[in-house]
Amino acid sequence: MSDCCTTDTIDIKVEPRIPGKIRTVALIGPPNSGKSTLFNRLTGLRQKVANYPGVTVEQHFGKLSGIGRGDLVLIDLPGIYSLDSYSEDARVAVDVLHGDMPGTPAPDAVLLVLDSLHLRRQLTLAAPVLSLGLPTLLLLNMSDLMESRGGEVNTLALAQELGVPVAKISASRGTGLDSITHFLDRKSEVVQPRSTSKLELPVVGNARSYRQWATGISTRTKYKAPLSSEWTRKLDRVLLHRIAGPLLFLAVVISVFQVVFSIGQPLSNTFGDFLNSAGARIGTFLGNGWFESLLIDGIWKGVASVLVFLPQILLLFLFIGVLEDSGYLARAALIADRVMRSIGLNGKAFIPLLSAYACAVPAIMATRTIENKRDRFATILVAPFMTCSARLPIYLLMIAAFIPNKPIIGEFFGLRAAVMLSLYLLGFLAALGTARLLKSSILKAASAPFILELPQYRLPTLRSLGLRVVDRGKVFLKQAGTIILCVTVVLWILSHVPFHSTLPESFIGHVGQWIEPVIRPLGFNWKIGIGLLSSIIAREVIVGTLGTLYGADPATQSLSLQAALRHDLTLGGAMALVVFFAFAMQCTSTLAIVRRETNSWRWPALQFAYMSVLAYLGALATNQLITHLF
Repeated sequence: MSDCCTTDTIDIKVEPRIPGKIRTVALIGPPNSGKSTLFNRLTGLRQKVANYPGVTVEQHFGKLSGIGRGDLVLIDLPGIYSLDSYSEDARVAVDVLHGDMPGTPAPDAVLLVLDSLHLRRQLTLAAPVLSLGLPTLLLLNMSDLMESRGGEVNTLALAQELGVPVAKISASRGTGLDSITHFLDRKSEVVQPRSTSKLELPVVGNARSYRQWATGISTRTKYKAPLSSEWTRKLDRVLLHRIAGPLLFLAVVISVFQVVFSIGQPLSNTFGDFLNSAGARIGTFLGNGWFESLLIDGIWKGVASVLVFLPQILLLFLFIGVLEDSGYLARAALIADRVMRSIGLNGKAFIPLLSAYACAVPAIMATRTIENKRDRFATILVAPFMTCSARLPIYLLMIAAFIPNKPIIGEFFGLRAAVMLSLYLLGFLAALGTARLLKSSILKAASAPFILELPQYRLPTLRSLGLRVVDRGKVFLKQAGTIILCVTVVLWILSHVPFHSTLPESFIGHVGQWIEPVIRPLGFNWKIGIGLLSSIIAREVIVGTLGTLYGADPATQSLSLQAALRHDLTLGGAMALVVFFAFAMQCTSTLAIVRRETNSWRWPALQFAYMSVLAYLGALATNQLITHLF
């Protein structure tokens, strides 16, 4: 299966709890409170990821080495607004805090992170967390921004009201973290549960009683909400405008794609030349024979044909990181809410669909925040239509091979960027159309309100962006070094069995020619057919497959993969291939997670069949149309 978004399998050793000793600390807070940034700071970026047993919610944990307490384990709980069990995230948080999560140690202390810019609303989470009676440190994050914008809060008064220590911090700047060290040092010797006998807490489960309690606490501690910055107000007036907002979002997307080609393509070409020359030099030391053919024609050309797109993929994720960290993508969710409602979904579906541009697996997992089951299932079924990063290698390969680099709007927008944007738009329209079909038939349900707390505009830090790019690079390299490597070895063997046979006479050649009549109307040859079969494992595998097959063919062995494809395919066949991949469900990991989320094989089977038929018909229409036009 594709591991573009899979997580490591981690076993947490549950040791017997020692009375009076802290071994495990839970980190909890609302979404967009800066909790994840703080987690990375505290763990020194040496954290591990796994899934909680029996659910799709991820758990992040690591040693507190970032503050010199490597003897303690920090567990990052899901970002939630309350502990009510209306969502899977909240149920997981409750189970972990109560020590009822199998395989996860019960926390001995809690770090509660709240956004000081919205303290009055976020204090509603404090009530149920404090009612647990665990030693708790309340951390007011983004305090530097609060104070710079005229906000105030009396931490001493707040600590007296809540009965727990309170500290101001800035997770992004790393300031105020010594308060965490002091808290843990004091509590590590002898852990005394916090007494709640004198603390009046609201009735847990009563939302109005959340709100009234939080308002009273804020008033008595003289909390003064900070003013929105002048820049925030000016930007939101433009970026959230009913007409200007969507147009600006489109301009941003166009600019990103143009940069990916204008800057990323030369980088990929240079990287590709380096890989080809390195392979040629290695081949001179191996001589001629089956081992040299396996290593160079099979493994090296197969893996290198995928690795060559690393610069463009990293560049794309760099821009996505800038948009996300700056706070702009949350605004895009509000803009998209109007479109979502027109097809029967609401803005909550936008966040999972947006994350599907990286990978459909975490996107489908993210649908757990959607309370309505029919809305959730509809979002799950359309998420794979969004253009994930696994589609990028085949898109970039075919566009670079068949589409000339002609300008459309000067140097700002070229033909290649336009084709790439069209493919993204094609997948998005397919998702919207399918969602509309589902919501008007088998998954019809009433619409629900969309509530989203907009984060502050921020300047993305080089550290955060660098970590995002490095993480994406590791995932891509791991993919190339595992699944693609294994597939290329198997393909090379099958392309040489029986030995001393030509490629069309080999085992893989016979399989390809057997399925060729089915795909010939699409403009595909038998090598493309083998690529389609192998890509069911993972979409990006097709590039490695084609690199191996064309490298093993004497007729194209000396050609680059782009030149080899131009030798075999027409423009209609090339564009039909990318349209096929825009629609097809070529990912076993996605099918597995859909089965897990829906608890049935019926939905992934329906999804695979529907997307496959749509992909075939779309590719057929594309090939016929382009063939007749050109």
